[in-house]
Amino acid sequence: MTSLGFLAPAAIAAPTRLDPVQLFLDADIIVQLVMAGLLLASIWTWMIIVSFSLRIRRLRSATRTYEEDFWQAENYDRFMSERGRKDLPPSRVAGAGVGEWRRSTKGGVKDREGVRTRVASAMESQVAGEADTLSDRLNFLATTGSVAPFVGLFGTVWGIMNSFFQIGSQESSSLAVVAPGISEALFATAIGLFAAIPAVIAYNRFSHAVNSYEARLQRFADKLAATFSRQLDGL
Repeated sequence: MTSLGFLAPAAIAAPTRLDPVQLFLDADIIVQLVMAGLLLASIWTWMIIVSFSLRIRRLRSATRTYEEDFWQAENYDRFMSERGRKDLPPSRVAGAGVGEWRRSTKGGVKDREGVRTRVASAMESQVAGEADTLSDRLNFLATTGSVAPFVGLFGTVWGIMNSFFQIGSQESSSLAVVAPGISEALFATAIGLFAAIPAVIAYNRFSHAVNSYEARLQRFADKLAATFSRQLDGL
């Protein structure tokens, strides 16, 4: 009866579920640093996901409106002067094309093919620059998606090594000795996957969105280049 009385409180006090905070607090300092780094990477990843989602949505809407107004304008030079938006990618693409057109036709046209090539090249270069600028922060998602699992694995290996050290120091292979360290080690891997999985999914989705937006800018540039080419035939 007495021994059972001692066992009952222990059974009641035993945890019934994992406590992530307690796992972090009980972990080795190296494992704690790994966990903290992965958590910071996860927070930064979600900040990029939210901000980029809002940004690409605004760009698509503003670009659609700008293109509609641009193609309805009778004079592109006047439209660029009055309503040119330097903060909008299609406006900068159009500005690069219009600027090159002015420079190439200022003193008269001697080489029509040369003018066409320079105008198209100016806009293509601007389109590539806009795509690079838009996808700049996505590099962090790619890095997190590829590196975070290995960083978490490092924490896991270190935690398991620490568990084996406890076995040697306490001269006991009891599950009670090694279980806490193994749990903390596996928790590091879980955090690594928690950071990596959203980063990989977001990177793939956003890369597709950037490619789609770049293709839209390129179509805009091609259409504008064709317009300049028709004007050039009339000179």
